Amino acid sequence: MMPTPGTAGHALIEPTADVDATAEVGADTRVWHLAQVREHATIGSGCILGRGSYIGPGVILGSNCKVQNYALIYEPAVLEDGVFVGPAVVFTNDVFPRAVNPDTSIKDADDWHSVGVHVGTGASIGARAVCIAPVSIGRWALVAAGAVVTKNVPDYAVVAGVPARRIGWVGRAGIPLRAEDDGRLTCPATGEHFHERDGVLMAEGDPR
Repeated sequence: MMPTPGTAGHALIEPTADVDATAEVGADTRVWHLAQVREHATIGSGCILGRGSYIGPGVILGSNCKVQNYALIYEPAVLEDGVFVGPAVVFTNDVFPRAVNPDTSIKDADDWHSVGVHVGTGASIGARAVCIAPVSIGRWALVAAGAVVTKNVPDYAVVAGVPARRIGWVGRAGIPLRAEDDGRLTCPATGEHFHERDGVLMAEGDPR
């Protein structure tokens, strides 16, 4: 049973939203007008699903995610905690899309294998970006508006363009990192220090 809209500690679901009875929606999540959450999707606590957004069957969102208006997240996407998905972003799920089989019969679920997009904690996907599955976007990464992501994105990377390429690094605050004389990179907002090696950025003290 879905939580009662408007009750403290429960999800707030607008009457025009379409949330399947088998979906799980966490406490303090808001599902706005005309959003659709399909069967067996899991939405964490404190999320915001904007007007007209679409969450496909079995999609998983962690806590405190923001999915902006008209974003389309197709199964089997997985978003970790704190992910931002901008307006009109699309996550694809079909490597070889066709409406019909070679005999022109309409395809059904047994005629293709869906693949998903995985987004790490704190990452942001800019407006109208397209993420071509299968692809992974690293923790705290930033995908520029209008980018087309066809390859995995490293943690903390900034990618832009068609196809998307890395153009820089950001910290957890989303601000470009500053190069220091000792070779380290520093976040101007938090003071956190990073080291880059072989195209991988690591925060000081990061266990990974």
